Amino acid sequence: MDTVLVVRAQEGDEAAFAEITATIYGHLQQIAYRVLRDPQLAQDATQRALVRIWQKLPRLRDPSRFDAWCYRFVVNACADEARQARRALPQTFSDVEPITPDEMGRIADHDLLERAFEQLSVDHRAVIVLHHYLDLTLESTAETLGISVGTAKSRLNRAMTRLRATMHADAAGGARAPEGVAR
Repeated sequence: MDTVLVVRAQEGDEAAFAEITATIYGHLQQIAYRVLRDPQLAQDATQRALVRIWQKLPRLRDPSRFDAWCYRFVVNACADEARQARRALPQTFSDVEPITPDEMGRIADHDLLERAFEQLSVDHRAVIVLHHYLDLTLESTAETLGISVGTAKSRLNRAMTRLRATMHADAAGGARAPEGVAR
């Protein structure tokens, strides 16, 4: 983010903040969606994060760290939304296109991953999204979440272990289903 623009916004320049918002909104919403897995909750979390960013912007000490600073607000807003909703609902699709046989395996794997990811806590989803989706280092992930690097490593390890275990159990459950019984 352009630090001059951030400084202007810190000084109360609403036009500068509107420009910042136009630049980062889509990215923040993608992060929120990846954590919450629900488009409406993600939109609400993004709006909540932008309001908090505007309110807290004058207190930002290092404008060059603006992006990481914003990630913390969106992750916190995701946690708030998840708590209020008590659970993130899976996305529903109203228009379903025909699926070719070649796509079936890929779709099954994606569905297995989605179901396992939804069973993770928001904290575990957030560390995976920041580290693997945003490609942040563990140090940057820890800083964004306001936790130590050791805690970030531990949380990422636990999240990945739970993700693998849930996927394995789900896949094995499908393999053990009695013959002729659809899952």
